[in-house]
Amino acid sequence: MTEVRARIAAACARGGHGQQVTLIAVTKTHGPEAVEAAWNAGVTDVGENRVQEAEAKMAQVTVPVKWHLIGHLQRNKARSARQFALIHGLDSERLARALHTEAVKEGVTLDVLMQVNVSGEASKSGVPTAGVAAFADYLQTLPALRVRGVMTMAPFDADERTLRSVFSGARGARELVRSAGHAAEWLSMGMSGDYEVAVEEGATHVRLGTVLFGSRT
Repeated sequence: MTEVRARIAAACARGGHGQQVTLIAVTKTHGPEAVEAAWNAGVTDVGENRVQEAEAKMAQVTVPVKWHLIGHLQRNKARSARQFALIHGLDSERLARALHTEAVKEGVTLDVLMQVNVSGEASKSGVPTAGVAAFADYLQTLPALRVRGVMTMAPFDADERTLRSVFSGARGARELVRSAGHAAEWLSMGMSGDYEVAVEEGATHVRLGTVLFGSRT
């Protein structure tokens, strides 16, 4: 953990964006003991891909971590969203409406990130870059959703040039979201294989699993 934090700090210095970086320990497929271990190592934020797996761990974990939903959220799970400090995968108007309806019902405001498919890969969820401005405008009509920024994923095993193109594209998407009137201060991008490049390009949140916990066998 100390080495990872040092690498993040060095990448911040190289990138020159001056941002603070939140390390999200991705505990998917690991048991609740991984959440406890992260907390004991000074990590206050943990990420899960699936609501059901997250809820099972929430019932067993006693340390007060902030839970992030970093995977795709199905509309029929929208009522579970309030358990998470941040929803990273807002990728459609239909999901946005479902989340807004539940938030209004509960009298809460949900923090969300717009997931943007910068790379254009068909296998990835997310709003295409060309649709970011229109979606950001639409989200202004849903006041129970607080759009904190943008999330993206780079292609697996991409070279550095591709990584920088994707991550800088996400930074540009965030500016479009800001232009629509949202605070949009955050950029969730970078995983175990590419987090240093992501931080150099301005990431404020990195989602790290393997580099912290190793591969699950």
